[in-house]
Amino acid sequence: MRISFCQGLLTGAIILNLLILYYVSRGHGRGPRVTVLLREFENFENYVGDVANSFLRQRPELPFLAVADMPPYPPLLLPEGARLLVLSPSPDQPPQAHRPEFHIQTEFVLLVPDGVELEQPRAIERLIRELEGEGGGPVRLVAAPVLARSAVQCLHLRVNLRDVCTALQGDAIVLIRTEDLFNLSVPLGRPLFSSLFIQTSLRGWKVKLLESPCFSANHRPLFSSAHNQWKADTRLKEATGKLMRSFGLKRLMLPDGKEQWYGCSKETPRCFGTVQDDTPDYLYLDRWTPPCCLRALRETTKYVINILESSGVRYWLEGGTLLGAVRHQDIIPWDYDVDLGIYLEDVPNCDHLKNLDSGSLVDANGYVWERAVEGDFYRVQYQRKHKQDVEFPEHFLQPLVPMPFAGITAYGPNNHRGFLELKFGEGVIENPQYPNPSKKRLERSKL
Repeated sequence: MRISFCQGLLTGAIILNLLILYYVSRGHGRGPRVTVLLREFENFENYVGDVANSFLRQRPELPFLAVADMPPYPPLLLPEGARLLVLSPSPDQPPQAHRPEFHIQTEFVLLVPDGVELEQPRAIERLIRELEGEGGGPVRLVAAPVLARSAVQCLHLRVNLRDVCTALQGDAIVLIRTEDLFNLSVPLGRPLFSSLFIQTSLRGWKVKLLESPCFSANHRPLFSSAHNQWKADTRLKEATGKLMRSFGLKRLMLPDGKEQWYGCSKETPRCFGTVQDDTPDYLYLDRWTPPCCLRALRETTKYVINILESSGVRYWLEGGTLLGAVRHQDIIPWDYDVDLGIYLEDVPNCDHLKNLDSGSLVDANGYVWERAVEGDFYRVQYQRKHKQDVEFPEHFLQPLVPMPFAGITAYGPNNHRGFLELKFGEGVIENPQYPNPSKKRLERSKL
């Protein structure tokens, strides 16, 4: 059988295409799979250029991207092949110029800290193999510790055959799929790892920490002076506070058991706005009272009760506050004030109350005491409109009985259940509900 010239040409083209497909399937001719991204560095002193050189010298095909909120000053000195992405928009440029998802075309992103060096050129492939080996499971990130830097801690460590965490603390290299990174609400927030792990943990994602370091830090300290270290620490603290406030997080539990609070002090605005229809705004967000607000309520309650007791003013826990004491020995988790009842005839015994008319008084400790315009109601620090309460027989108060509340011993009516069911209805203790169910109901799954 004779083969024409055209048939031979077609056969050769088919063979050539098959060879190309074979080599592509083996990884030959494939573009880079990873973009190296450096997000955390200080303008006044950094090693961004050295980090870029370390990676590009051994892996020149990898895209290297330094990301900053504003144009760095002094300007970064980047080697050929490295680029700077500024996130703040500029009116003379199109919007995609400042959006990182338009600048990363690879399958993976390698997040690296300042001052790190690539020692083993194939270490990146090892991270990729580890992440691909997890399939579509909960492990969405793989990390490797940085040699000669602070030890990496695996937070919320699960007892398993491998180190699988929800977060890391310390210097590490982290690999994540580009698609996963840009599915986060704030993919490149600062501090980077704090922002990253808050969002990934809320999604149930895990990070796998490899045992052996594949990367090292340069032998110089990250900052050459104590002053620059102080500046960096101060900026980190400010960035962390801004991040926590933007995420609506008020309390941070540190690995050593200590607590860090954000957004709550006598100098900061209240955690939530004016309450409408007895339903605070945070309930509509499916959240409960911010922890710092509960802390402020507990401190205020202890302060007021101490003054009332030392002044000889008889008081008792009222309404939802009594309900919280019976249920939780504390404030109801979604409550926003504390209610105390007092005998009107005892008001002259207390200097903070007897001199109030319809105005307010700020005492020596910064607490604001007010008397409501209508009715015999007094408020301390937190304000709300008081409705006339349900009247009740005095035998509930004779005698008043001690009960635990918010870490102290307070006084309440002698028949807790009878008092509460008179005010709120039968079964109120066993059936928690938000103050105004017509606006927002408590789902049983939240309990």
